[in-house]
Amino acid sequence: MEKRAKLYEGKAKILYATKDPRMVIQHFKDDATAFNGEKKDTIRDKGVVNNLISSRLMEILGVVGIPTHFVERLNDRDQLVFKVQIVPVEVVIRNRVAGSLAKRLGLKEGDQLHRPLVEFYYKSDALGDPLVTVDHVELFGWAEHEEIEWIVETCHRVNDALLAYFAGIDIDLIDYKLEFGRIADDHGEEALVLADEISPDTCRLWDRKTGKKLDKDRFRQDLGGITEAYHEVATRMKLM
Repeated sequence: MEKRAKLYEGKAKILYATKDPRMVIQHFKDDATAFNGEKKDTIRDKGVVNNLISSRLMEILGVVGIPTHFVERLNDRDQLVFKVQIVPVEVVIRNRVAGSLAKRLGLKEGDQLHRPLVEFYYKSDALGDPLVTVDHVELFGWAEHEEIEWIVETCHRVNDALLAYFAGIDIDLIDYKLEFGRIADDHGEEALVLADEISPDTCRLWDRKTGKKLDKDRFRQDLGGITEAYHEVATRMKLM
């Protein structure tokens, strides 16, 4: 599929138009950012590895019936995906205490939660992606009540699938971010699908035996070895 005009450039990806108005090419960059863009760097081959990992995880979710924007991986850095109107809310699913949850509530990092926690964050770098409630999401028109219910149910289905998958390669899925978007279905009606990416950029992944962090926290916390950690995830997934 031929790339055409650049439609959008974000912190980690670029979207390009294609000859099919329903589809775009999602290009993965090596740029790394943290703390809403305050910390920036370039990580060698990050885009290549994230494209591999996200493509495989989207394929796995598609097999278990999760609708996604993913169509196919085109090459090392590009995916063909359906063009979506992104819901302006990031959804974070937490299985254990880490990151902002530990800081906000004074909890010990690594503690197991009794059940998965689903949180909503308004997508705004300028505001620091603030935590919001379901009422905010519905009241301000970011999603309808039925859409919110579908998103929460889908998050739990995704979580069941990903927890089992990562456990099978000796990785604990601590928490992760999902995004959803709207596309027109075969009848011209809008339908929600899982969009964006699922990768070590958007997940906290810890080695089950050692607790070693295999994700973007290595960049956030200046732990070093970020390329090696991402490669380790891809290797366990038998992608490299």
